[in-house]
Amino acid sequence: MENLSKHSISIKNKYSNELMPLVLAVCDYIAIWLAVNVSYSLRDFFVPGSHFHLSWLSIHVIVPAVYLLFLQIHHLYTRRMQFWQVISGIFKSVFYAMISLIFLIYIAQTAASTSRLFVALLWVSSFFFLVAERYVVKHTLGHFKMLQLPVLIMGAGKTAAIVLDYFKKDSGINYEFIGYLEDNTPEASVAAMMPHLGGFCDAEKVIRMTGVQHVMVIAPGLSSAAVQDIVYRVQPLVKKVAFIPDMGSLPLATLDTESLIDGHIVSFSFRNNLALWYNRAIKRIFDVICTSLGILCLSPLFLAIALWIYKDSPGPIIFKHRRVGRDGKEFNCYKFRSMCVDADVKLKELLARDPETRKEWETEFKLKNDPRITKSGAFLRKTSLDELPQLFNVLKGEMSLVGPRPIIQAEVPKYGPYIKDFYMVRPGVTGMWQTSGRSDTTYDERVQMDTWYVRNWNVWFDIVLIWRTIAVVLKHKGAY
Repeated sequence: MENLSKHSISIKNKYSNELMPLVLAVCDYIAIWLAVNVSYSLRDFFVPGSHFHLSWLSIHVIVPAVYLLFLQIHHLYTRRMQFWQVISGIFKSVFYAMISLIFLIYIAQTAASTSRLFVALLWVSSFFFLVAERYVVKHTLGHFKMLQLPVLIMGAGKTAAIVLDYFKKDSGINYEFIGYLEDNTPEASVAAMMPHLGGFCDAEKVIRMTGVQHVMVIAPGLSSAAVQDIVYRVQPLVKKVAFIPDMGSLPLATLDTESLIDGHIVSFSFRNNLALWYNRAIKRIFDVICTSLGILCLSPLFLAIALWIYKDSPGPIIFKHRRVGRDGKEFNCYKFRSMCVDADVKLKELLARDPETRKEWETEFKLKNDPRITKSGAFLRKTSLDELPQLFNVLKGEMSLVGPRPIIQAEVPKYGPYIKDFYMVRPGVTGMWQTSGRSDTTYDERVQMDTWYVRNWNVWFDIVLIWRTIAVVLKHKGAY
């Protein structure tokens, strides 16, 4: 157990809960002010010679005030969120702010003199500036370890290791872990991350000595009686106690809670977002728009890759492989050819003479050191560029930009009862497994990721996974 006097909260973070909302509000104001002025200048650039006046009061007071109001309504000053949730909150705030401003324009009877192009530009630029500003502010504060929220961790097992590692990586959280309490042997990663301040029985003493006001209990193995004991002991001393229970792989992103019997019992309900027709329509519209723009922008790259493949290994440029799609229907999945033309024949010969290779193939349906891969194919696979033609599968309605990993018929039995989740949606060009180590993950982990995605889908998570995929591909992590 550490000397508690060494671990009092630093002055940089002592008043973070009070100062952080103020800092964010000031930075948001600047971002909105920049968006207004940039939109105003762009409007004059695109429509020269036409007069459009925006009052000082509108620029400096009315527009920023409306935006700040909706940012507050969406808890963007009072809650520490994952960054993708911050982006989602900003999008909703911008949407409602613009609707409100348009309403105010008509109430004030200034619609005739207000530029529609300016309104459209402000809509886009304000979202961009706010997201960029929040990202820069959070990373800057994280780099200097300023205005982080001091948190005491109770529990240092495997679940704590996973949760804390995720918190460290997410730029929206911004926690300062002052130490952990644990009665048993801690996970090495947790012990390396922060000091051990004692056992669960020392919670009150540690809170009083350090001054910490936020406690997070990450000990899923505790009995309900033990959890109740911790909460009732700790709650009077701090502002907030968070508890992470063990709920397996339940679809928690769609979880709704309701207190019953005057708050003594909690009811959990789970939504199936993709069972709603309008959510499926949103996902399809998102796929078509993004894919069409992607193909248009990447067409020169498509041509360059096609020429390289033909020069390196004459034969078909596109390889078609039968994959299982929505409702169990098979389709031709397109890829740039990365193997020699007689790949199937060579695979049969290889599996027949090499038991170790046959075992790897039967387990993973992939080979880490596949001798059939061409020189151009090795590069395309390493960078995942071989999968670009799947964008045409998306346009045809056979795949989605984000979804479960497309599988072959022989893999269906490996999914067991989870195959029903797989059949609910179109397989994706990218998905959770591509952003979580890709080929470095085990098959069972891939299955769990696929079913988790289906049960927890929302459009913002699709955007996050696309962004993460780009980062993973650039790092060449886990691809072969």
